[in-house]
Amino acid sequence: NVNVKYLTPEYQEEHFKEMSDLIGWNTISRRNIGFLEALKNNSEIIASVDDDNIPLDNWGKNIMIGKSVDVYYYETDELAFDPIGVTNYPNLWHRGFPIQILNNRNNKYKITKKTIIPDIQADFWNGDPDIDAVCRLEHKPMCFFDDKFFPLSTNTFSPFNSQNTFFSAEALKKYMAIPFIGRMDDIWGGYYLESLGFKVVYNKATVFQDRNVQNLTKNMTMEYIGYEKTLDLLKKLRLNNNCDGYSFNVFSEFLPDNTKTTMKYYLEYIENNYS
Repeated sequence: NVNVKYLTPEYQEEHFKEMSDLIGWNTISRRNIGFLEALKNNSEIIASVDDDNIPLDNWGKNIMIGKSVDVYYYETDELAFDPIGVTNYPNLWHRGFPIQILNNRNNKYKITKKTIIPDIQADFWNGDPDIDAVCRLEHKPMCFFDDKFFPLSTNTFSPFNSQNTFFSAEALKKYMAIPFIGRMDDIWGGYYLESLGFKVVYNKATVFQDRNVQNLTKNMTMEYIGYEKTLDLLKKLRLNNNCDGYSFNVFSEFLPDNTKTTMKYYLEYIENNYS
């Protein structure tokens, strides 16, 4: 038996009218309303999955959130870490990794085995992986990630998406697929979580991505805000001391006005209703 609740457009308008109006329609940021519904229902672990990700037999079978997990731990003084670059595809890099530091990517780290308790679990994706648009234009890969590299984590900023990702309820209360910033919507939402001290673990592939047909050049233009601003954003966030107010103020410097308004309303709505 499958227990499914479909949030019709009418339901969304009735229960989350102001949020719906702020986000608008026909956008990936609509998934934020699903997140609000999950929190409303007191869900403990929430999965976010894109519609072109086909679950493998192991999907959802090894949830690590809230558990002590032994990981390959990549410790570095660098500003950011790329989880794809340490797998069997070192020529590729994750969407949202600052391209200005690609030449130093993952060159200076110490690998140990460490026990962590993750708040977010970002499972990988065989097939057409979630890489940077320039990287995809150049390589157009078809990937099958070797399980031996997982699970892994790091002590610094590292990009993760919302296409095959599990969140604890506490992490989700601070997460948003941030609207009106192109293809940095989920990536910057993840960096916001990491700036608050939430821990992510990357796990082996549990889906096959049969990627929807997309215009790769258009994707590149939609990632331009990240090419231009992610490095400076992370530099400022690194000064944070897991302070919510500080992180939001930093983000506000980099966001369009309509994005700031929407994100502020969203986070305050959660604090007022689901704390």
